[in-house]
Amino acid sequence: MTEPKAIPQSEQTIFGVNKSIFLLGIVSFLTDLSSEAIFSVFSIFLTVILGASAALLGLVEGIADFSASSLDYLAGYFSDRTGKRKVFAMMGYAFSTLAKSILILQATLLSAASFRVVERLGKSFRGAPRDAWISSMADRKKAGFSFGVHKAMDKAGAVLGPIGAYFILSRLGESASTFKTLFLLALIPAALAVIVLFFVGEKPAQPTKRENMFVAYKTLGPGFKHYFYTSGLFSLAYFSFSFLLLKAYNVGFAIQDVTLLYALFNVSFVITAPLLGKLGDHIGRRTIIAIEYLLYLGMCMGFIFATAKWEIIALFLVFGIFYAIDESQSKAFITDLEKTKRGTAIGVYNFFTGLVYLPASVIAGYLWSLNPNYAFAFGGIISAVAFVFFLSGKTKTLPDQAL
Repeated sequence: MTEPKAIPQSEQTIFGVNKSIFLLGIVSFLTDLSSEAIFSVFSIFLTVILGASAALLGLVEGIADFSASSLDYLAGYFSDRTGKRKVFAMMGYAFSTLAKSILILQATLLSAASFRVVERLGKSFRGAPRDAWISSMADRKKAGFSFGVHKAMDKAGAVLGPIGAYFILSRLGESASTFKTLFLLALIPAALAVIVLFFVGEKPAQPTKRENMFVAYKTLGPGFKHYFYTSGLFSLAYFSFSFLLLKAYNVGFAIQDVTLLYALFNVSFVITAPLLGKLGDHIGRRTIIAIEYLLYLGMCMGFIFATAKWEIIALFLVFGIFYAIDESQSKAFITDLEKTKRGTAIGVYNFFTGLVYLPASVIAGYLWSLNPNYAFAFGGIISAVAFVFFLSGKTKTLPDQAL
C-alpha cells in the first residue's frame, strides 16, 4: 500500500485561494497593521511633537507618494529578468521594517522625514514582484478573487492599525514618549511579516531574455499599452484622500468622526474586494475596470452636491468599492494582458501612474483653492474621458469577457 503524496504548498488552498497567496495576505496584513498605525498619527507627530510646518509636512508627503511607486519598474523588470519574485518581495518588506526602526532610534525632523520616504521606497520595491508572484500562483479562473482576497487582508491591517494607535494614545496620552512606545509596538508586526514571508512557497518564473530595461516597455503587448494609456489619463483625476476628509469636515463632521470615516472606507474595501474579484472572474475584468471609471465619476459628482452627513457616509462607502477595484482588479487585468512579463508590466504601470499623481495633486490643490467643487468636477470629467477611451480599445483578456 503506497503512502499518499503530500500536496505541494503551491497547490494547497485556504478559503478558496492558493495557500501561498493566503500567506502573502497575512504578510501584507501584518505590514499594513504596522504602517497604518504609524501613518494615522504621523502628521500629528511631525507637526505637534517635532514642530514641523504644514509646508514641510506637505513636501514630505509629496516625496513619499512619489517614492511609493518610484522603484516599481526597476523591481518588476529585474524580477522578470531573473524569474525570481520572492527575493525582491523579501527585500522590499525588510527595507520597510528597517525604516520603522529609524523612529525608535532618533526622533528628529530629518529622521521622521527619512522614515516616511524610505518606508515608501520599500513598498515600491516589493509591489510589482509580489503581484507578479501572486499571479503565477493563482488559478487563472480565480485570479480576480485571489487578488481581491489578498488586498482585503492587506486593508484589514489598515482598519486595525489606526484603531490600535487611537487606543494607545488615548491610554497613554499624546506625549513624545507615547509616540515612541507606539512606534516600538508597530515594529513587532512588521518584523513578524518578514518572518512569515520566509515560509511562503515560490513558483519561480521563466527568466526573460536579457534586454535593456528602458526598452523593455516596447515589447509589451498592444492590449496592455492601451490600458496603460487609459490609466495614465485616468490618473490625472486623482486627488488626495485628505480632500475627501476635508469635505466631510466642511459638511459638519467633527474631527474625531472624520477619522472614523477613514476606517469606514477601509471596511468597505475589505468587504467588497473579494466579492468584486469573484464578480470580475465571472463577467470579465474589462467590464469591472469600466465600472471602476463610472464609480469614480459618480463619486465626484456626489461630492459636489452632498450636503448631508448620510450622503458623505454613502460616498465613502462608494470610494471603498472603487478603490477595491483600482487596487486589486487592475493588477489582475494586467496579468491577463501580459502572460510573460507580468513584473515589468505591473512595474511600469505603477511607476507611471504614480508619476502622474504628482501633477494631478497640484492641479487638484489649485482647483480646490478656487472652489472645492472645481476639483471634484475636474476629476469627474477626466474619469468620463478615460471611460470612453478605454471602451475604444479592442482589448480582450479571456474568451468569455464582456464589453
